Amino acid sequence: MTNSERRKFYASIDRFWADLYNEEYALYDVYEVTEEEVEKIRIATECTGKIFFKTAHLLRNLPDEALIEMGYPEETIPILRLKTLEAESVIARFDFIAHNGGYKCIEMNADTPTFIKELFVVNGQICKAFGMENPNNEMEEMLKSMVRKSVAQSIFSPDAHIVFTAHDDNIEDYYTTLYIMQFVPGAKFTPLHQLQIQKGVGLFDEDGKRIDLLYRPTFPIENLIQDEDDAQNRIGLWLMELVEQDLLTILNPPSAFLLQNKAVQAIIWGLHEERNAFFTTEEHEWIAEYFLPTYLEDSLFIEKGIRYVKKPVFGREGDTVEIFDEDGQLIKEDIQKSYHHYPKVYQQFIEQPKTTFRSEKGRQTGELLVGSFLISGKPAAIGLRVGGMITNNLSYYLPIGM
Repeated sequence: MTNSERRKFYASIDRFWADLYNEEYALYDVYEVTEEEVEKIRIATECTGKIFFKTAHLLRNLPDEALIEMGYPEETIPILRLKTLEAESVIARFDFIAHNGGYKCIEMNADTPTFIKELFVVNGQICKAFGMENPNNEMEEMLKSMVRKSVAQSIFSPDAHIVFTAHDDNIEDYYTTLYIMQFVPGAKFTPLHQLQIQKGVGLFDEDGKRIDLLYRPTFPIENLIQDEDDAQNRIGLWLMELVEQDLLTILNPPSAFLLQNKAVQAIIWGLHEERNAFFTTEEHEWIAEYFLPTYLEDSLFIEKGIRYVKKPVFGREGDTVEIFDEDGQLIKEDIQKSYHHYPKVYQQFIEQPKTTFRSEKGRQTGELLVGSFLISGKPAAIGLRVGGMITNNLSYYLPIGM
């Protein structure tokens, strides 16, 4: 492979970010997977999704104090109890690590997952270039129909005003949003900074037209609620109030934010350890197979001499993640600390499989993380990130093929 081949290939893909932060991001290489592995990942995705979706019902009925203790910002509590759609999340992504012949879920990105265009579009094109079969074949059609269905379930009038939004200065966010928007006829894009809000009245686009449905594929609620305008008005909270007052619908729905919190995995694991009847026998088997011991404190791991990972309950791209050895000594940490103010969860550490791959810098070795999409509760496109011990925004996208 020459670097010019890679550049020429990616230049042919419209609105794609093959490089990020002035570094190579999408590799011009294919990691071979078997049909059997693909099927295993899809089953893991479906079973894990069912567990999370079922747990949402339980979470909605918890007292406020319990939700606040789990790290949900107090201002979000009213919307956490809303159930606006059949599926708890329209577009969600699990992160799995291959382990002992199976897969372990390390987290669910239920609210604003990225990695969409890579797996639903680019993977097929690179498989074609390498003469391989695309494991994600036909998944784009499914994404399109589920996005349309979720929009149809969310609006009550055929002439509803549907707006997609993102930071238009972030190429990944902007192009991801435009990609999803093409599935919704009549929808328009308004950059986040041009949205206008009137407290208790509504949300408006740059032309002053009132918005009925706001699709925010990459703008997380935990960031949104911090938003203030120049006059220090807490416009992010005003937006949440509009959702609560039924003056605005948002997608992903509020229940996706409910499941975004990593403490949900500690709840699931706690119920599993006590063999709680909330889960059926079969569901307990799924938890044992696909989940990792996760707690709200680290004492159990230190007592038993088990390596563990410390993560903020809200956080992305490895930011603020720390890894500890059997004695509770820090052995690896991400330099970014943007989420340090959130409560933490502690999860058993497992090794990621390693692989060698081709990059513009030559052959490299990296650790593999599987991303697997759950679209309205159904398993969908899968793919790989390859990087260091902590998968962050400098990890590569490694296409897969059969």
